[in-house]
Amino acid sequence: MTREPWLVDPLGYLIGAGREEDFFARAYEREALIVHHNAPERFAGLISLDDIDRIVTTLDLREGQLSLADASNNVDADEYVDAADFIDRGAVADRYRRGATIVLNQAHQFDPALARLCRGLEHVFSSHVQTNIYLTPPNAQGFRTHYDNHDVFVIQVEGEKAWRLYDMPIEAPYRGEAFEQGRYETGPLRQEFVLKPGDCAYVPRGMMHDAQTSGAAPSLHITVGLITRTWADLVLEAVSEVALRSPDLRRSLPAGFARAGFDRAHARAHLKALARTLADSVELDPALDLMVDTFIRSRAANNRSAVRDVAAIATSDRFQVQPRAPFRIAEDGDDVILISPGGELKFAPAQRAAVERALNGDVFSVGDLSIEKADAVISTLLAYGLITRT
Repeated sequence: MTREPWLVDPLGYLIGAGREEDFFARAYEREALIVHHNAPERFAGLISLDDIDRIVTTLDLREGQLSLADASNNVDADEYVDAADFIDRGAVADRYRRGATIVLNQAHQFDPALARLCRGLEHVFSSHVQTNIYLTPPNAQGFRTHYDNHDVFVIQVEGEKAWRLYDMPIEAPYRGEAFEQGRYETGPLRQEFVLKPGDCAYVPRGMMHDAQTSGAAPSLHITVGLITRTWADLVLEAVSEVALRSPDLRRSLPAGFARAGFDRAHARAHLKALARTLADSVELDPALDLMVDTFIRSRAANNRSAVRDVAAIATSDRFQVQPRAPFRIAEDGDDVILISPGGELKFAPAQRAAVERALNGDVFSVGDLSIEKADAVISTLLAYGLITRT
């Protein structure tokens, strides 16, 4: 097994190699998937109890980076956050010993291994991917029965946790439809299982669930959350794009539409007419290109060693596009625009062939780009993590 197997096949690392097609056909957004890998050390390289102990007891964490949860006894933030908004380590340890779950939020922001796992999964799903870490003491439950408004993978690292899955009262909830205690019925128990070290579960958004430690040891698991874009998002972008071409969509609503007694009959007919116009005018590519570009720009550059490695580029050096590097080549007048993590890079028209050659997946050297100042192009692509030395 490679040192970081999640870099080779990120989704296969979670659910098993060769199961990706079946996952998207049967489980994704529809039903839970539980995978017992029978390999206790499978996820040991991601995080450990020792790592959590070091983070909690030595780092100056601030409110929001760490939180506590206890299904049987609510925990207020002022119990473990001091007046300067720093986490009180002693209070955290004390509440943990009394049954509270320690939650490290957005753990990928300070753990490089989790960050690399997220980048790999972002390539698979074309969505933002985040991680939270949960450490629950023995015989404890951190959260009451609830649903999440984003899909999650649960990665069991140490200890065991007993899970219960119930109804899906709201199918594929929108991002704004966060769970509200008491609003939805739990429904009948649909599935019950125990995750042991090396196991993984996928739980679609909207599915009610709860979990508590099983056995005498603490439970340590990572939750990988998928913050996806929806068809509704795409439709809104497409409508906005049509509005740029259609004066009728840009006209004001009728004067007085907010007054009591406003006659809505004409407005209702006009809205339906506009909907028919949209159906005939809407185009996929401009809207999807905008969403692709927004997604790519919002990613962090995978440019480790870009600061340390500033050696001059030699003719013997070999380079290749970074695996799973997100980018898109576009045009802005005569300029070539490379949409990349963090923003966009502008190149002259004469450099287009060189940029395309550098990013086509084949190994190349400075001489293969066949332009003046090819080393400057390579240096820029290295700085933004789009290529790497081989």
